Amino acid sequence: MMRTVDVKTLGSPVRTILFSIFTPKQKPPSLSLPLHFPLRSSSNTPSRYFSNFLAVSSSPIYRFQGSRNFGSLLTVRAISSSLSTKAPSASVQAQPQQQQQQNQNLKDSGETAPSLEEAKLSLPVRAYFFSTSVDLRSLIEQNKQNFIPPTSRMTNYVVLKFGNHSDPTGTGGCISGSECIYMVIFQYGSIVLFNVREHEVDEYLKVVERHASGLLPEMRKDEYEVREDPTLNTWMQGGLDYIMLQFLNIDGIRTIGSVLGQSIALDYYGRQVDGMVAEFTDINRGMEKTGTFTMDRKKLFQLVGKANSNLADVILKLGLFERSDIAWKDAKYAQIWEYLRDEFELTQRFASLDFKLKFVEHNIRFLQEILQNRKSDFLEWLIIILISAEIVISLYDLVRRSL
Repeated sequence: MMRTVDVKTLGSPVRTILFSIFTPKQKPPSLSLPLHFPLRSSSNTPSRYFSNFLAVSSSPIYRFQGSRNFGSLLTVRAISSSLSTKAPSASVQAQPQQQQQQNQNLKDSGETAPSLEEAKLSLPVRAYFFSTSVDLRSLIEQNKQNFIPPTSRMTNYVVLKFGNHSDPTGTGGCISGSECIYMVIFQYGSIVLFNVREHEVDEYLKVVERHASGLLPEMRKDEYEVREDPTLNTWMQGGLDYIMLQFLNIDGIRTIGSVLGQSIALDYYGRQVDGMVAEFTDINRGMEKTGTFTMDRKKLFQLVGKANSNLADVILKLGLFERSDIAWKDAKYAQIWEYLRDEFELTQRFASLDFKLKFVEHNIRFLQEILQNRKSDFLEWLIIILISAEIVISLYDLVRRSL
């Protein structure tokens, strides 16, 4: 049992001896008297009870004013002995202060430092377009263990999951902060990868490459980010190159993947049309200088076929104007679908593509008329030559008979 000693109960000689041994050059000795510290549970953790004395704990005890009883004297002595436990914690407390200072500096500069929790709840999304067609049936046959059954009537894409196969439907919580990887592969050649690092991309693209046809010489690429925040007040919130959701499941992956797949494919077809526009621009500039052009009919027909096939692919294969079945069923995913379409400007980009195709179509019609006029002129001259030859032959025959 802990006991407290009151100096008043000691005799005068004892008090004289105790106070005389404390000099300004000496520190108070450690007394082997049992002390009772209220609200102190461990010797390693300084108590808030002593916080007011830390500034003067290294001073000699005799300098404290009003220390007439030994109980208060022992309390101050305990404070000086607790400095050894208080000192190491000073460096620990300095780290949060430094972090607060760094956060304040970032705040002043207009930036925010991502927390560890935000990093765990963030998924990189990478979209690729490297072929014009993918055989989904053979892809499913060779990846049955990774195939996630569809939840809608859409048949132009499949979803593969790599990582944890304990959840065959892919609707579990194994998305953020995990090693699970999702692939959304579209029949028209787009691939959207969820939670795949940059150095792992080639490995997963090879899974689809053996089932693809019409490989492109240059692969198109786009990047995005999905964040999860269960405490978000609304279902979703958009940002610069990212979308934040309360949670992400397989339906969200399908919805986000469908828009990103259309976007990267539309980028490819837009560049194809840009190439045709540039070619016709060069032809028009040449006609402006020379007054004629040298394109043959075969080349013109190739451009006609290319323009028509691009327009058909955008409308039919991409399904650019077809609303996702998941978005039809659930208003939450309809909100994601509409937001991402606005974010990636699919409608505006298609309008721009359509305008360029109309420009190409106008130039094709114009050049076709020129080629048709050339052919008509050739036939007219051929007829004139034939008639002239017949007249010459007739005259020659008349002259020969008259002789």
